Amino acid sequence: MSGGPLSGRRVAVLGAGLAGLAAALECADLGAQVTLVERRRRLGGLTWSFRHNDLEVDNGQHVYLACCDAYLGFLDRIGAAGDVVPARPLDIPVVAPGPGPGAAPVVGRLRRRDLPVPLHLAGSLLSYPHITVRDRLMLGRALLGLTRLDLDDPALDRITFGEWLSARGQSAEAIAAVWDLITVPTVNLPAAEASLATAAMVFRTGLLSSPAAADMGWSRVPLGRLHGEHAGRALERSGVTVMRQTRVRSVSPLSPEAGWQVDLDGGGLAVDSVVAALPHEEATEVLPAGVVPGQDLWPRLGSSGIVDVHLVFDRHVMTDPVIAGYRSPIQWVFDRSESSGLSSPERGNSQNGRQYLAVSLSAADDLLGRRPESLVADAAREVVRLLPAAREALVVDSLVTKERRATFRAAPGSNRIRPPARTARPGLVLAGAWTATGWPATMEGAVRSGRSAARALAGIGDSSIPAADPAATFIQKLPHVPQEVA
Repeated sequence: MSGGPLSGRRVAVLGAGLAGLAAALECADLGAQVTLVERRRRLGGLTWSFRHNDLEVDNGQHVYLACCDAYLGFLDRIGAAGDVVPARPLDIPVVAPGPGPGAAPVVGRLRRRDLPVPLHLAGSLLSYPHITVRDRLMLGRALLGLTRLDLDDPALDRITFGEWLSARGQSAEAIAAVWDLITVPTVNLPAAEASLATAAMVFRTGLLSSPAAADMGWSRVPLGRLHGEHAGRALERSGVTVMRQTRVRSVSPLSPEAGWQVDLDGGGLAVDSVVAALPHEEATEVLPAGVVPGQDLWPRLGSSGIVDVHLVFDRHVMTDPVIAGYRSPIQWVFDRSESSGLSSPERGNSQNGRQYLAVSLSAADDLLGRRPESLVADAAREVVRLLPAAREALVVDSLVTKERRATFRAAPGSNRIRPPARTARPGLVLAGAWTATGWPATMEGAVRSGRSAARALAGIGDSSIPAADPAATFIQKLPHVPQEVA
């Protein structure tokens, strides 16, 4: 695009995760000459895929909600909107093991109705079998309290979500069975460790902004294709130069007023502006010391890991596309047969009757050191407890993937450390899900950060990104040794 507010500007975007991809495309749309630098061969950051035997496997499970406006806009921009399942009305089976050996699992559902907020959830919560009648009634007190919070109040970042819930009559059982069901996968911390500020934003936006806000969709294809391949073609169409397998060594100003030197493996770039879309650990290392107030505090954001156990069964054992587990080490289970290539609508059924399930374990720092065969055995045993159809099934293939630094730790105090896109130095902006997006470390937060950074360079607002409405808003012997990808 010529004639935009960044027309003629040379912009280096450092990092090709979702934040960097969104920033590079937005800068190009605003008229800039963009060079995107990525240390890996692939694009897409923490959303990637790889071949394992006859499967195309995602490193982790990612879903989107209907309230993820910026992410949906990004998919449309890169031509990937047709490769996701449109958001379906919230209806998640929550499965707990039966009360005794051989007993049927206890199944509740978290579902919404076409009623005003918060009545849209009342039916499922009042009949939820995993907590007592008293706890069900007390849920309303906490939901009402969430609607009254001022999300801009810095005091919310001083206590945990668990402390706040306990003060409003939420029992340990209710926190585990209801609140952590959502807090753990979205914040990547349990309520007992998560900042109230971040968790409250999740519930206010994802559940209480509109009846359909939490409707859920996911990719029909491997994430590497959905994000990396589609984005690669969009970047080429937009004239963006992409430098892969190139590590950023340092960034330094060319003069006190304007211009930046980006030192790379085997060379460098002289540019007018830089979008640093790097993880906070890398940004701390490559940016000049003191260029951003509070920069020395970024390492305190830390990290929280995610582990996925991938199981291929010799038959179909799960009929729902996704379930949540309760009173089980299993958190969420996804049927990824279609996206992996194991089955497809064109084939009509799965290859040889097999089914591929991905068990997603967030806030999993205590599992990162476990051997893959141990994780596989535990996950398979728990699937059998939750899914009776798996009792006679065999696991014929398995794999463990680990993202050791999947997200920053959104603990109390983290919000005051997260920096805005704009820095004090002209021509330098920050992007990444760890920056001050108002969101936890999600795909939506990453895309929002990239677009905000590009618009900060251009000196324009972010009105095109709709804002969240805070006011409404086996014990069987395995026939192989499972592998691990870290």
